[in-house]
Amino acid sequence: MARVFTKLGKQITIAAKEGGPDADTNPRLRVLIQQAKKENMPKENVERAIKKATQKDVEDYKEMVYEGYGPFGIAIVVETATDNPTRTVANIRSYFNRYGGSLGTTGSLQFLFDHKCVFKISAKEGISLEDLEFELIDYGVDEVEEEDGDIILYGDFPSYSSIQKYLEENGFEIHSAEFERIPNDMKELDEEQKAQVQKLLEKIEEDEDVQNFFHNMIE
Repeated sequence: MARVFTKLGKQITIAAKEGGPDADTNPRLRVLIQQAKKENMPKENVERAIKKATQKDVEDYKEMVYEGYGPFGIAIVVETATDNPTRTVANIRSYFNRYGGSLGTTGSLQFLFDHKCVFKISAKEGISLEDLEFELIDYGVDEVEEEDGDIILYGDFPSYSSIQKYLEENGFEIHSAEFERIPNDMKELDEEQKAQVQKLLEKIEEDEDVQNFFHNMIE
């Protein structure tokens, strides 16, 4: 739970820094605040994260993306939000080196992952998945599926704001709005190999600067 709050707090600070601290005029911030409520993040934590964006003496968070190969050629993309990129890249590189991988150059793995925005919303009475998908094609959505009673929308990365605008204007309840990197070439490993890759992934996940990570190993 603490890790979820830390991650959301950084995202809220970055969104408030980029689009202003007023949720009414900042769509990304608006969705993150809704997401924070769903996660039962205390209101004072949200307010503190927004306030942090307006304080001059606070270090800016920079969003940095690192790409590399883990053991057995597994592609891994690591997204971070850090106030000290020098520290973060040194840490991430050391994890790759320690567990039999190597950090690559930025952009070297772009061809292996599709960058998507992913919205989780409540189903709406009287609207079928097919109708919703047909309606949202023009807004950049290319896949719609159902999961545990919720609807998941996948769209092109640049279409985030137009999809969010449509959902809000049409009264859909947005549970979360994330950016994901979806692998288009998966690799299968045996159990022993998977365990070795998992050690690296666990180490990456433990790092406080890491927001998300994605890989192409079949789990």
